[in-house]
Amino acid sequence: MIQVKRLHSWRVSRERAIEIQMMLRSQIRLEKLPGPVRYVAGVDAASSKGEETLWGGVVVLNYPELEVLEEKCIKAETPFPYVPGLLSFREIPVLLQVMEMLETDPDVILCDGQGIAHPRGFGLACHMGLLVEKPTIGCAKSRLLGEFSEVGEGKGCYSELWHEKRVIGAVARTRSGVKPLFVSPGHRVTLEESLRVVFTCCKKYRVPEPIRLAHALVNGAREREDL
Repeated sequence: MIQVKRLHSWRVSRERAIEIQMMLRSQIRLEKLPGPVRYVAGVDAASSKGEETLWGGVVVLNYPELEVLEEKCIKAETPFPYVPGLLSFREIPVLLQVMEMLETDPDVILCDGQGIAHPRGFGLACHMGLLVEKPTIGCAKSRLLGEFSEVGEGKGCYSELWHEKRVIGAVARTRSGVKPLFVSPGHRVTLEESLRVVFTCCKKYRVPEPIRLAHALVNGAREREDL
């Protein structure tokens, strides 16, 4: 069962949320994975039309076969609005609740958001990784910052993402002929390992299978309730 650290309150102002990010970012460790990857999880959240209700979902698959082993989804209220750069304060509380329901203990968690490729170096994947003390990888469809060279057209091609003379992630082509993803490590994983896991998890689609399935899970739950 996943153990969650209680590092701070979630009912905070935007200013305090930024202070928390600045305070916690020094605890992020980008290091080799602690062991073999057997199980990968994908997490995602969807909001209601009024944006005060969230559906949080997690799907666990074996690796590298990518067979679904477990999935959980819950509905909860969020006190935090959508603010670019502060997504974790809106989504992580519900994601932690649903992850605590898991019986399978994932080795790596893929997040629909940024890792260190973030204005304060502390995206959703970093925040999640610290709270559950597990390797986390950020996979985003767009960038928040950084510069990169043109990416090759074939699957597996990537270009390093640079910011202030430092590599903060990679722009990765996970499927030929589609737009690349922005991949960055969150916690307890290197960029090289992050890319390997992401490419392995992209069998048929642009988005890694754990995240794609979590996205379908939460959006399906939201749409059923909206009927």
